[in-house]
Amino acid sequence: MHNAGLYEEISTVDDIPEALRDAIPSREPQNRRDLSTLGIVIIGSLVGVVAIAVGSISWFTWQASQVQLLEVVPEATKETKSSRTMRTMRTMVTTAMISPAKTTTPATDALLGHFPYSEATGSELAPIVADGSLKLRKAAAAEFLAMVDAARMEGVNLVPISGFRSLADQEYLFFQIKAQLGQVSTERSEVSAPPGYSEHHTGYAVDIGDGNVPATHLSPNFERTAAFKWLQANAAYFSFELSFPRNNPQGVSYEPWHWRFTGDRHSLETFYKDRQK
Repeated sequence: MHNAGLYEEISTVDDIPEALRDAIPSREPQNRRDLSTLGIVIIGSLVGVVAIAVGSISWFTWQASQVQLLEVVPEATKETKSSRTMRTMRTMVTTAMISPAKTTTPATDALLGHFPYSEATGSELAPIVADGSLKLRKAAAAEFLAMVDAARMEGVNLVPISGFRSLADQEYLFFQIKAQLGQVSTERSEVSAPPGYSEHHTGYAVDIGDGNVPATHLSPNFERTAAFKWLQANAAYFSFELSFPRNNPQGVSYEPWHWRFTGDRHSLETFYKDRQK
């Protein structure tokens, strides 16, 4: 009886098909696994819905702000004529304060096309003729005499007609001669500077003639002489230049006889510093 029961127990186990025995490795119920999977799916769906909702809210918020901006900006930019005028005035004042207009030194101190010049003192002058009646500043006198010598060596006779002039000399040349010739001031200023405005005051200017053709002195015909042609070719070597060429910016009549010295710092600044010609 005992052995028979043992056989029956063993037989009961062996009677379970092998396929069924291999299909039951897990002790977790099937329905519990299904619930877990369902939970994951539900949570994932909820996260997606929340993300979509947040994105939609952000988009609608941005759209609303743009609409509000479009509604407000036109009102803010509306200007009346008076407000535009005030704004323009404020802008002009601010610009002027930040970037002041650049100023130059135009010829506002000129008179009838002539610039003012200081009068050289006697101690600054040296004679350029034997009797001492004509003088230039010392540096200009030395170069002028050297130029006369150089021209003479080439057969050209340069002669000085006028050098330094005082204010009194210029008073006579401008006002007295103007009255004698019946000229108006603008007409006279084309050939003679008003007192205080002549380059001759500086001691750097000299009127030159051709000693061989005195009839051309102080005349435009001087340009036809050998003296003028020599000056054109050589005056610059001695730091002399023509003051009033044809069509000069100052509007002074063409004076081929009028030359000025610009061979040192003082003479250069006298004629060129802050001059708007």
